[in-house]
Amino acid sequence: MRGIESNKSKIRRSIFAEVAKLAYEGGDFSRLDQLPYDILPGEMATYRNSIFLERAIVGERLRLAIGLPIRPINEHAPVSKGIEASALPEKYYEPPLINIIKFACNACPEKQVIVTDGCQGCLEHPCVEVCPKNAVSIVHGRSVIDRDKCVKCGQCVNACSYNAIIKQERPCAKACGVNAIKSDEYGRAEIDYDKCVSCGQCMVNCPFSAIADKSQIFQTILAIKTGTPVYAAVAPSIAGQFGPKSTMGNIRQAFKQLGFADLVEVAVGADLCTVQEAKMFLKEVPDEIPFMGTSCCPAWSAMAKKMFPDQKECISMALTPMVLTARMLKKQNPNCKVVFIGPCAAKKLEASRRSVRSEVDFVLTFEEVAGMFDAKGVDFSVLPEENSIDSASADGYGFAMSGGVAQAVVHAISHIAPEREVKVVSAEGLDNCRKMLMVAKAGKYNGYLLEGMACPGGCVAGAGTVANPAKSAAAVRKTMSDATRKHTIDAEYTFSDTYDNWLYRLEDDEDK
Repeated sequence: MRGIESNKSKIRRSIFAEVAKLAYEGGDFSRLDQLPYDILPGEMATYRNSIFLERAIVGERLRLAIGLPIRPINEHAPVSKGIEASALPEKYYEPPLINIIKFACNACPEKQVIVTDGCQGCLEHPCVEVCPKNAVSIVHGRSVIDRDKCVKCGQCVNACSYNAIIKQERPCAKACGVNAIKSDEYGRAEIDYDKCVSCGQCMVNCPFSAIADKSQIFQTILAIKTGTPVYAAVAPSIAGQFGPKSTMGNIRQAFKQLGFADLVEVAVGADLCTVQEAKMFLKEVPDEIPFMGTSCCPAWSAMAKKMFPDQKECISMALTPMVLTARMLKKQNPNCKVVFIGPCAAKKLEASRRSVRSEVDFVLTFEEVAGMFDAKGVDFSVLPEENSIDSASADGYGFAMSGGVAQAVVHAISHIAPEREVKVVSAEGLDNCRKMLMVAKAGKYNGYLLEGMACPGGCVAGAGTVANPAKSAAAVRKTMSDATRKHTIDAEYTFSDTYDNWLYRLEDDEDK
């Protein structure tokens, strides 16, 4: 759970911090083999049954944090195996992005209906009466479920007045909106990568911390150490991510202490994306496509194209705020490197596509950057306050929350074509996004603008966030309230000819 310092979050953060220290200090990277012992000292287990198991899991998490693959369980190899290949000041990525550490998995049951000790053996027995398969019976005055007959419909769960019957689901599978989690031969979780869109919600919801994504912390820091100007392009959802002492006035200095040349706001790219999507909607809907879905969430976009290939042309091909911001930076500073810093695991895959790779060099999550702050000892309470970063409009900052993208596009359309009425439907969470597209496929959303967000609540609840999503949303709303420019149309650069060559439609759909 984001916003709560749990054993899981503490271990994850310490791993990111140790990998960052390793990169900053340089030298012999085989020191990686010692890090599991530094992170988990002593002889006794703290979190699991065995200190050896704990260290083995930490070892795999360290490898993933450096971008290395998980080691085969049945082969001996040091934690540092292959680190030479990854010790590069450039992007290093070997799929898959989301990984399950099998010996950390608890092999949770996929789905089952259970009678708890709360059963009162009541007179009515509604659980028996509503079961369509006669799977519930009364034994010694208490309800018993025959698992061979049970179809897990949940009718008994809903009928029990005491909430004594529960439906228990594997947390990672329940969180997966594309049904990509299944079980291997030993009952451990396994990812179907043909379905997976790398949203990272399984990773967030696994209470055993058995799921992790690959990181680019190591390579980013090595790039910073080369002396090449490396810019931090921060997503609008950064507000409130690093605690009460971090403000929009001192965040730039914090990133400079990490070695970044400067900080820029991706909300500026969101403003540009807004204009591009508004123009596309006016041009294409309904003459060329029946409806248009927004483009900024890569997991939503990937899900839509995988599960609804006949409607893939209806998903906007507008460049995402991340790409537009990186493109601006590269135009202004051709020799620089750009690091997108945000809430999203799926952005790592977006930045690896051929059309994006030359402009977005690395992607880090807020959680990974928090580890870098720990490694460098950054203390927000002593950082000087500057003028708050305020380059974008309130609409641009609003991209961080569910409904914000569509709202921004509607505002832009009302400026470009005041006579045009735009109907909007939004969905958050991939399961709801899928349902929305099913309705659109049936022709019930013709002429609509569809906004999809893979994470419930939007980017403020992304897999790489640190803060409680509700508090983060409140911080974003304050940033929107404080913004000098309220709408995209108030930002002069959004309608300037200077940026026209960055606002082109990608032709290669496979690259998007």
